[in-house]
Amino acid sequence: MGEKTKYIFVTGGVVSSLGKGIAASSLGLLLKQRGLNVVLQKFDPYLNVDPGTMSPFQHGEVFVTDDGAETDLDLGHYERFIDRSLGQRSNVTTGQVYEAIINRERAGGYLGRTVQVVPHVTDEIKSRILMAAKNGEGVDVVITEVGGTTGDIEGLPFIEAIRQLRLDLGRENVIYIHLTLVPYIKAAQEIKTKPTQHSVKGLREIGIQPDILICRSETPLDKEVRAKIALFCSVEEEAVIEAIDAKSIYHVPLLFHEQNLDDIVVEKLGLECPPPDLSEWERMVEKIFTVEENVNIAVVGKYIQIVDAYKSIIESFIHAGVANDVKVRIRWVDAEKIEEKGADEYLEGVDGVLVPGGFGDRGINGKIDAIRYARENGIPFLGICLGLQCAVIEFARNVCGIEAGSSEFEPECSAPVIDLMHEQRGHSKMGGTMRLGAYPCHLEKDTLAERLYGSSIISERHRHRWEVNNEYRDLLESKGLVISGLSPDGRLVEIVELSDHPYFIAVQFHPELKSRPMNAHPIFRGLVAAAKERNRSGAAPSGKAAARSES
Repeated sequence: MGEKTKYIFVTGGVVSSLGKGIAASSLGLLLKQRGLNVVLQKFDPYLNVDPGTMSPFQHGEVFVTDDGAETDLDLGHYERFIDRSLGQRSNVTTGQVYEAIINRERAGGYLGRTVQVVPHVTDEIKSRILMAAKNGEGVDVVITEVGGTTGDIEGLPFIEAIRQLRLDLGRENVIYIHLTLVPYIKAAQEIKTKPTQHSVKGLREIGIQPDILICRSETPLDKEVRAKIALFCSVEEEAVIEAIDAKSIYHVPLLFHEQNLDDIVVEKLGLECPPPDLSEWERMVEKIFTVEENVNIAVVGKYIQIVDAYKSIIESFIHAGVANDVKVRIRWVDAEKIEEKGADEYLEGVDGVLVPGGFGDRGINGKIDAIRYARENGIPFLGICLGLQCAVIEFARNVCGIEAGSSEFEPECSAPVIDLMHEQRGHSKMGGTMRLGAYPCHLEKDTLAERLYGSSIISERHRHRWEVNNEYRDLLESKGLVISGLSPDGRLVEIVELSDHPYFIAVQFHPELKSRPMNAHPIFRGLVAAAKERNRSGAAPSGKAAARSES
């Protein structure tokens, strides 16, 4: 496989959060639009086996793949840009690497040898890179992003492994792209290249000479600055690519293409392919920039202090806005604040409400109050995962008149309308013990869900433990809750909705994980369409709550 597949490694220097994931995704799109079969992969140097047990405040969103892998949020960018489902092979952590090596050593797999970072850890990493090329038939290019920055002690085995791979596979099959910072010092009114020079120097000391530099900057780089960077970093001047701050991440591939990044990559790897067809992507970006009509949708969550916890939801709203010719302005609402001051204080005048997923009981009553507000005031509503569970609890309490709750938050609840999955009882480990990945769902005829999807069978991605308790289904349905989506065996509730509401739907799965820039998810598209209709009817934002709207 290695003889045919080409490998691109994206590293970063100076500081983190420069946008390696967006850079890798953008290059992936450009190569895909040239007709190449592209796979992306992320290395995360932390010792956790995966981000599944990590706090959203530390790591942001956990992106779940079809095959049930809990992965870094950058995989969401990868999938959205190249419009391809990825899997477990596309996210490799130090924890996974060491777990595999230790398990092999305990089983006698090394035949008494001393197990070392080189060659055993690096060999395991290299094998996972080569395995990524088997993620589909005839993979032309694997793009691997190495998390962290050059010189990080935890990332050194990954850097050493990608250094070795160029020797293993041949120079013509491997290139290195280094993303670095070129800061503008306002006091001196100068662009400084020294951080980039030192970053490349550090990379070269480890044994890697970058072929292409992507330079993140707040201001454009003139020819003189590019020439200086090229000279001191030993790269061709045309291979110094400017990555200026963009208004939208979806504009970045077009900015790179204008600087011939994909041409340079294709030439260095000896690939034969036509220029990319970016016409549809250009139209999509044009819509993002030019649309003027706005809708205001409140996201009532418990992790809003770090919006990366809801990254796929944010992007799904952009996609749905493009599909509906509007811009979605998100009003971030802390569920605990609603508990303190009431839903009206924070949701007055919104065009829609979304209650996302989460774990633990913090802010639950605020989410339930927000759902009641949306239900009683005819505001378009979407609940996701925990949002569905809160919607069922709200309906059971305020429509069915029972003291409903969830056994997740109230183990001794008298009416647990949400309860633990039977097969999860007795599990003590937290990692990887949930219902994870893609599951089929059957949609009931003549329901909102069926109309949105235009199909009777769908597949969506899950990440949860608790389910709707079947003992209460008859009561809920008798009072008007429509169960419009079920697992094929009819045991698990996947979607609920209200027929006497402009748009009220809640899903057990995570539709945001499958939304795409040019193919918005139907549930998000429907929510934004309903919010647009409400906005046009005159229910415009007003008062204190409107002042909290953010784009």
